[in-house]
Amino acid sequence: MRIGALIAVMGAWVLVLGPACDAVHAEELRVLGVVAMREVMLDVGPSFERATGHTLAVTFDTLGFITKRVEAGEAFDVVVIPRAGLERLTQGGKVKVLPDSTVDLATSIAGVAVRKGAPKPDISTSEAFKRTLLAANSVARPDPTSGGASGAHIARVLERLGIADEVKSKSVIASRPADARATPGSSVADGDADLGLHQVEELMAVAGIDIVGPFPAELQEPLVFSACMLAGAKDADAVRAFIAFLRTPEATAAIKAKGLEPARP
Repeated sequence: MRIGALIAVMGAWVLVLGPACDAVHAEELRVLGVVAMREVMLDVGPSFERATGHTLAVTFDTLGFITKRVEAGEAFDVVVIPRAGLERLTQGGKVKVLPDSTVDLATSIAGVAVRKGAPKPDISTSEAFKRTLLAANSVARPDPTSGGASGAHIARVLERLGIADEVKSKSVIASRPADARATPGSSVADGDADLGLHQVEELMAVAGIDIVGPFPAELQEPLVFSACMLAGAKDADAVRAFIAFLRTPEATAAIKAKGLEPARP
């Protein structure tokens, strides 16, 4: 069924049944999502629960750990991950995704942050960005070996700029950014690093920092986050309703407000 039709059907269902859906048919949906979508999910999740009567049990982690957890047999109904990670998740046939259940939700870009009130350096061009990174005493960034997409992307940017070794020696690495207290942004806020490199929406979620701006366009590798249903989901209709809800105007507004760009249908 097309996503527009799904939303229309779900909307009609909610109007008829109201927030208090028949408790007999209410389900707890097990959702595993990437950290970058945390703020969006926490924002729209309660609305979905009120509208449908279903409840959400949501866990957040990096793409690398998500893949390991699903492969290890942890039971989830739906995953929200970078579309590029779907191939990694399903390679070898160990993990199966229901056909036609994948829906693109949002696009993310990488950015730079400094401690609140600190001067904002020039990152307007690749050369200016390079000079800023070299001038910083310390740089916080995600662990490129953890399997997360942003950590790997930032490592490639440093290689491309020819300063990987220089920045490595002064890097403050966030090894598990699933912990909101140990992210590149929080390292900057706590004074442990001069600069924070991470996805813009992740930086926006941290108090005590200012976002300088996005990486120069030529250094971006935009991430497209998608939702998909895993084979073995307890209630396929409930999962499809949840995925459809993530493309409603309310969810789209939350996506924009959290620093992401809504994906085109």
